[in-house]
Amino acid sequence: MTNTPSLKKEGRQGVFGVLQQVGRAFMLPIALLPIAGLLLGVGASLTNTTMLEAYGLLGLMGPGTFLYSAFTLLSSVGTVIFENLPLLFALGVALGMAKHEKGTATLSAAIAFLVMHMTIHSLLSIGGMLEDNTLHEGMITSVVGIESLQMGVFGGILVGLGVAALCNRFYKIRLPNVISFFGGARFIPIISTLVYIPVGILMFFLWPYVQNGIYALGDLVLRSGYAGTLIYGFIERILIPFGLHHVFYLPFWQTGVGGSAMIDGVLVYGAQNIFFAELASPSVAAFSVSATRFMSGKFPLMIFGLPGAALAMYTCARTERKKVAGGLLLSAALTSMLTGITEPLEFTFLFVAPILYVIHSLLAGLSYMLMHVLQVGVGMTFSGGLIDLFLFGILQGNAKTNWIFVPIVGAAYFLLYFFLFRFLIRRRNYATPGRESEGEETKLYTRADYNAKDTKKGNTSLSEQILEGLGGRENLVSLDCCATRLRVTVKDAGRVSKEQLQRSGAAGVICKGSGVQVIYGPRVSVIKSELEDYLESL
Repeated sequence: MTNTPSLKKEGRQGVFGVLQQVGRAFMLPIALLPIAGLLLGVGASLTNTTMLEAYGLLGLMGPGTFLYSAFTLLSSVGTVIFENLPLLFALGVALGMAKHEKGTATLSAAIAFLVMHMTIHSLLSIGGMLEDNTLHEGMITSVVGIESLQMGVFGGILVGLGVAALCNRFYKIRLPNVISFFGGARFIPIISTLVYIPVGILMFFLWPYVQNGIYALGDLVLRSGYAGTLIYGFIERILIPFGLHHVFYLPFWQTGVGGSAMIDGVLVYGAQNIFFAELASPSVAAFSVSATRFMSGKFPLMIFGLPGAALAMYTCARTERKKVAGGLLLSAALTSMLTGITEPLEFTFLFVAPILYVIHSLLAGLSYMLMHVLQVGVGMTFSGGLIDLFLFGILQGNAKTNWIFVPIVGAAYFLLYFFLFRFLIRRRNYATPGRESEGEETKLYTRADYNAKDTKKGNTSLSEQILEGLGGRENLVSLDCCATRLRVTVKDAGRVSKEQLQRSGAAGVICKGSGVQVIYGPRVSVIKSELEDYLESL
């Protein structure tokens, strides 16, 4: 068994570069949280009989009514997404980290995830641990219907990263002719299955110790009190320019690092998991502040603080540029307030004056701490805007969330950001929007997303021959393959050279209209991957 060598795109990117890439991959499953939270928030709130009774809606929307059934359905749909986040992280991380054959990597991740947990389940059963319950309480749970160890999203991330690495390593593997059909992309689910059986065995022995370490770390975080909350808020914000904030806050939101709670007889780990389990429970009278401390601090910041900074930048703009700057800043401020998406504002004063971003990060930590001190129990899905505040704060009632302190602290934050930023901008003459030099464009900045791509060539001579035989790159419309044939759609079939394709090793060429089939045999998947790499390098 041999694997065709290939140049590595990423080069020696180091730990920092890998963490950035992992953080971007996390965004795929994290992007599911807003819709899941919206469904769960609306559904759970409008089926809570206590809330319906408080608003006089029990007769209209109470149990037995059509609306109650409809909102119960919404709640169930939102819940199933949160309950299966480990699997979704396995799929999303594999998709995000795989450089080629992403679809195959995603399918392989699903297979590897099931294989790993079924392996663990089998060992637990053989050892009698499922019946004896000899492990620490909460260590065994149901994962997509399989009783396994409580690995949470860490298990999904372990699968996603591992399968992506296998895919990137073996997607062009060449096997002996007898089994060459299983080469290339078809080898990925095979090797993933074989690898994650021993991984499951390893996790069976290793994970209980890791889990105990996570419990200990969670206890340490819990004992850190208000100071720990302040530090958490500062670090979460200061990491945003580096794209590492998802890597930082995810363990707090989704694992025992963020604490644990017994809800309706089920032990739940992770701050966000705890909040949404409480949201779905009809028996919870007040949300756990020990969980929401990792989320509620964003609301004064996003809804009030950053709009105050935007107003400060507007008032500091030159008269002739106020109109243009005002339109940009108003749009960015409204986006921050409604959705909690803050990139345009944060990156603007990050690039024109980094010290403003440091101050902003310190104020972010203070906001988290104040919400903790004031016992604000408002959770969130993805961002800290008005939408989340309404769903998970206002709609739930003040008795359950203490949401009223958000606008109180927020009003102070608006004034603090406005006067502090205006003073610093004028004092230090920072070139915020509307204060640029003559001839410079008035604009807001966003994250510079440069994915440096080194050219990568596999079997270049063969790919060149095939491309030439197909009439050149500009003649290609689509490229795919089946078990033995390269299937191509071209713009002009007259430019296809059967002789050239046969010289590349094709056993036959079939042209029907704009469709071309080039027969290479079982090794065609490798040829397709190399041709795709060659096309990317041009």
